[in-house]
Amino acid sequence: MSGRPRQIETVSYAAPPPFTRHGPAAPVLPVVIAVPHAGKHYSSSIIADAAVPLSRLRMLEDRHADRLVTHLAQRGATIFVAAHARALIDLNRDPREIDAAMIEDSPTDELLQSSRIRNGLGLIPRHIGGSVPLWRRRFAYREIRRRIDEIHTPYHQAIAAALASARERFGTAVLLDCHSMPPIRTHDHAMRAPTVVIGDRFGRSACGALGDLVETAVRQAGFPVARNTPYAGGYSLDRHGAPRKGIHALQVEIDRSLYLDSGLGETGEGLPATQALVTMIFDALCEDAQAIQRPIAAE
Repeated sequence: MSGRPRQIETVSYAAPPPFTRHGPAAPVLPVVIAVPHAGKHYSSSIIADAAVPLSRLRMLEDRHADRLVTHLAQRGATIFVAAHARALIDLNRDPREIDAAMIEDSPTDELLQSSRIRNGLGLIPRHIGGSVPLWRRRFAYREIRRRIDEIHTPYHQAIAAALASARERFGTAVLLDCHSMPPIRTHDHAMRAPTVVIGDRFGRSACGALGDLVETAVRQAGFPVARNTPYAGGYSLDRHGAPRKGIHALQVEIDRSLYLDSGLGETGEGLPATQALVTMIFDALCEDAQAIQRPIAAE
């Protein structure tokens, strides 16, 4: 990345709003759905800063993952879909998870180090699957801070409020964080690679019974499924999952080839069947969430 002067004080990310909400504002069911990586808005400033074509930035998207869940608003689901592209800011990262090499000045907050940053996929993605940088320049920390304040914080505050409302009404609330993944390859040709991966942070973000419920339902529907490998969940589960307080958070990763076309760019013939799979997961969680006993927390 090379430096070049730019006035950033006028850059704002308030339009469009940080997310689109589908369904009722106050949840009428115990399950709240979020889709953090399906945002499609690329501002002119981000395109100008990109050192790669827009098609390269779009590789960061969970392409059309919102199409897997928005129909559930008709069943009463409250759904949050990110509006801004993941290239601008990754809503499934800790706001301190910033690659220091991408900042041109000293941050005012303490930063975290993680394997995701080393792989180029921190709060602000640096590269995708290689060493070619995505951006022409380094960013001022106040610019990144503005992205956090205008997009990341409101998104998670809205989810937290919805989960608190659901728990107040039902005694238990569940966040279903929806993602798509590239097809998984296995070296064992006798074993089918999973097309669905359920993440619960190895039992830290949700009661094990809920993960078991989803895993069993997916397997019985005929889809090969894995638990926490290779995806155990990220910041959204860490931020919102509090099983001892009656709030559970699960991540579901769905193979893109199930619902996209052969080029993995647009929706394909498998979309209805994949929507039906997600509907089954949602219905199972709604039906059984209230049966999960909430331990009395010492706190």
